[in-house]
Order: sequence, then structure tokens, then C-alpha cells
Amino acid sequence: MKKILILGDANSYHILKWVSGIVTKGYTVKIFSLTPYSGNLFTDKGIDIYSSSFGGKRKFLYPFAMRELWKLIKEFKPDIIHAHYASSYGLLGALSRFHPFILSVWGSDVFDFPKISPLNKWIFKFNLRKADKICSTSHIMKEEIKQYTEKDIEIIPFGVDLNVFKPLSVHHIFKESDIVVGTVKALEKKYGIEYLIDAFSILRQSLKEYSVKLLIVGKGSLETKLKAKVKNLGLEDETVFTGFIQPAEIPLYQNMLTISVFPSIDNSESFGVAAVEAMACEKPVIVSDVGGLPEVVENNVTGLIVPPANAEKMAEAIEILIRDEQLRIKLGRQGRQRVEKLYNWEGNLNSMIQIYEELMAKRQI
Repeated sequence: MKKILILGDANSYHILKWVSGIVTKGYTVKIFSLTPYSGNLFTDKGIDIYSSSFGGKRKFLYPFAMRELWKLIKEFKPDIIHAHYASSYGLLGALSRFHPFILSVWGSDVFDFPKISPLNKWIFKFNLRKADKICSTSHIMKEEIKQYTEKDIEIIPFGVDLNVFKPLSVHHIFKESDIVVGTVKALEKKYGIEYLIDAFSILRQSLKEYSVKLLIVGKGSLETKLKAKVKNLGLEDETVFTGFIQPAEIPLYQNMLTISVFPSIDNSESFGVAAVEAMACEKPVIVSDVGGLPEVVENNVTGLIVPPANAEKMAEAIEILIRDEQLRIKLGRQGRQRVEKLYNWEGNLNSMIQIYEELMAKRQI
């Protein structure tokens, strides 16, 4: 049985996706997590999780988790170590001295971490140097990584399961006749949700002939602040905050939206998997011109691209789609076709499995 040791946050939805997919390909998987595991996402998948006793503590203590990792490597005897996130987990993988070692870069670990200090830059370059294979989710992130290494970089997106993310008939929070604008993202500053609220406030004044609602799906540190903003703008009757939802519920909420908006303001939005999920559900999307979002969305073909941190331009784009139902339908269908071509999860997963197989074959030579 081929064994993969994943170094990554066991509470991450993306780790759940990768690990669950790898298991379906016949691999045995263990996860080494610095964050204490707090859920039950893996209980029915036969996946063991080792939560480090240093998890949740200050990051400078993370290297002390190496003794635990070395012990796990000795007991589990993996064929490959695959670290997800190039700073903390990447450092553990690099220090393990185990090969083959794959390093997947996610976003802020390349856009932000190396720029914090010369030491951070050295650590990042060290981790890349020790990796046998480096993976990125987008072309823009690949270009950023190339500033720190001359190694080849494989692009493997966070694709979506087209059997899960698809047009569905769902029970709506609002009336079926309402036009629902919204987003499915963590309520954090870099995702720019305050600008979506401002754009909605503008629309409420200019589109009084339409019944338009705002749906904000997710939780985060800005939840209280964003709710206060909605209240101050007098939008409470037209707005719903769902709070935390289970990963299995995401396709249902994506299908409740008429128009999906992703107003990120930070380049660390390196790929935009939520936008891909919306496109797979045949929703027209509006995204900010930052990070990997313009790479995912083809402007005026699968959605609309607007300047970041600009509520007025965002409101204009939303208004275009509200007033033109046929355009919404057209962009939604073409978005689904783009996902089928480029971001089919099964194809992305097979690309990673191919990398595993190639590295293991080299190891045996």
C-alpha cells in the first residue's frame, strides 16, 4: 500500500478535499497537523490525524514539533511527504530531510511571508530548495514563486467536483422571485466584503423596481463589524448572514445566489476556488482584478472583472447583470464550460497522483 504523509492544517476544507481525493485513488494517508483537530471531517474516511502538542502555540515553537514528526515518519514509513503551505508546514517538511518531499504553495505563504523579514525570505527559499517538487494553484503565484527559485513549478489548481458543484434546485432563504447577490467567503479583511455591502447600498437606491437581496455566507473575524455596517446602512431587512456552514452545504448556498461576487482586495487571493465553485453552478461571477481571480474568470465571457476596493464600479457591474437576465444565463453557462475544461477536480487530482507516481518511481531506481 502506497503511503502519503500530509503536513497541513487538518481543519482546512482544502486539506479535506485533497486527502479525501487521494484516498479514493488507493493511497493510505496520515495528516500531521500543527493545529489541534476540532472536527469530524475525516472520521468516516479512514484517515489518521496526528495533532502536534505544539499546535496552537507561538509559531517560533513549531520547529520543536520536529521530534514528533520524525517519530511519525519512523512509524508510518511514508512513500512521500507532501507539505501544504510553504512557510510553517514547508519548514517542517524541509527539516525532516525526507525525500521525496512535495511542497504546495497556497498564497499568502509566497505573497506575504517572504517579505516580512530577511529571515522569512531565507526560510522560504530554504524550503523551496529542499523540495523535490513545487506545486502552485495558479500562474500568477507561479510567477511569484520564481523570484525565489529556479526549479520547475507545477500548476495544479484547487478544482471542483462537477458532480457536487452544479446547478441545483434548492430551498431558498429568500423568495424565488428575488434577485440574490452575495458571496461565499470567510469574513476577513482581504476578501473585501465591506465593498460588496457598499455596492449593495448603492444598488438599493438605483434599482427600486427590483427585489434585490444580499446573502453573505461564511464566518470570520469581521462578522460583527460587517453586521454593524449593514445595520447602519439600513439594509438589515434585505440582508442575511448565514455564519458558519458545513462544507457539504456550500453547493446549496452557491445555488441560492443569482449573482456571485468576490470583491477581494489582496493579491494573496491566489486562485479563487469559491469563484470556480460558483461558475460550476452556472452562476455569473463578478471578481476583483487581484491575485489569481482574473486568471480564473474570463472577462465578459464567464463573468465581469472590476477594480478592487471600488464599490461604485462593483455596483455598476452588478446592475448590468441584474437588468440583463439573458446575459446572466449566458455567462453562467460559459462559466460552467470553462470549469469543465480547466478546473475539473478529477483531472486536477489525477495530475497530483501522476506526480506522486513519478517521484516514487524515481525513488525506487
